[in-house]
Amino acid sequence: MDFVEGLPKSEGYDAIMVVVDRFTKFAHFVPLRHPFTATQLARVFWDNVVKLHSIPASIVSELDKVFTSALWRELLASAGTKLLYSTAYHPQTNGQSERVNQCMEMYLRCAVHDTPRQWRRWLPSAEFWYNSSFHSSLGCSPFKALYGVEANEGSMATWPASQPTLPDGKQWDWSLHQENLRAHLTRAQSKHKKFADRNRTEQVFQVGDQVLLKLQPYVQKLVASCPCPKLAFKFFGPFSVIANIGPSAYKLDLPAGSKIHPVFHASQLKPFTPNYSPVFSELPVITDLSTEETLPMEILDRRMTKKGNAPVIQLQVAWDTVPPSSTTWEDYDVLRRRYPQATIWENEAMKEGVHSQGGENVTTVVHGTTE
Repeated sequence: MDFVEGLPKSEGYDAIMVVVDRFTKFAHFVPLRHPFTATQLARVFWDNVVKLHSIPASIVSELDKVFTSALWRELLASAGTKLLYSTAYHPQTNGQSERVNQCMEMYLRCAVHDTPRQWRRWLPSAEFWYNSSFHSSLGCSPFKALYGVEANEGSMATWPASQPTLPDGKQWDWSLHQENLRAHLTRAQSKHKKFADRNRTEQVFQVGDQVLLKLQPYVQKLVASCPCPKLAFKFFGPFSVIANIGPSAYKLDLPAGSKIHPVFHASQLKPFTPNYSPVFSELPVITDLSTEETLPMEILDRRMTKKGNAPVIQLQVAWDTVPPSSTTWEDYDVLRRRYPQATIWENEAMKEGVHSQGGENVTTVVHGTTE
């Protein structure tokens, strides 16, 4: 069961209740008026579904306040119906009705695109179109899966009191028909699962684990007020896992004021990894080079930088009165003017003499004399 809401008013109706049989895929589209209560929904369900198919063994529905009300639960529990709820923010749990919703909306969109307030008039046609169309998972239409014949194959007045005769002269075997449907459904489910598992990563959490929770952008107002939900954070938390609900759903320890169901599918969770990056509580100490006793001891590296529009050569210098790790980058011209007698220039002069090749500035030593 599911609801289609947000429709324009048509003959006083503005919502549709969609009910789909899990085995035959037969669907019913029932118009509703807002606001509807659990009592009204139960009466509509009895008048349109139970009278045709008897009381269901189980119902899968979303976490709507009508489906979770005490009256709805007590009423179906007394009838022996088991209520199953879809996982929050995981529409694949009730994907069958979600897919039927898309088909129904497509039909109504094509039928009333220029007169949207006439959709109530076309709703029975949409139901008949869907139930009489070929269903790839069944290998036939939902109408034939339920009644044994197609919608336009003769009169249904005597079915199923008398078994029809097949074209080859054999009698209809209802048990064989059900076995064929189950085989088709099993094959289709295996195919869909194969494609879905291609991009699926299995995540397993234990009770007590810290996880981050992903919420849809337009539903975050239930947890946090965001002025721009489209650009708001996707993950909230961390929250603790307090229970494992089934193989892929987990119950989280949400804040007391959150108006959201605490059970989520594993696809909406990710492990929380604490950040243990070191944080320095003290600011770095700037090396004091204002005293004359501090002298440069070694040039470790050099680089070319730009100040304004002019290139500047800088040297990485180690000093004699500071720790070896406290090296600084100094401008070559400033350092040369301030410490003209430093020993570092002798080493630089020797390197320049070794690397000079050709020209008037080449210095050579011949038999102890310099030329």
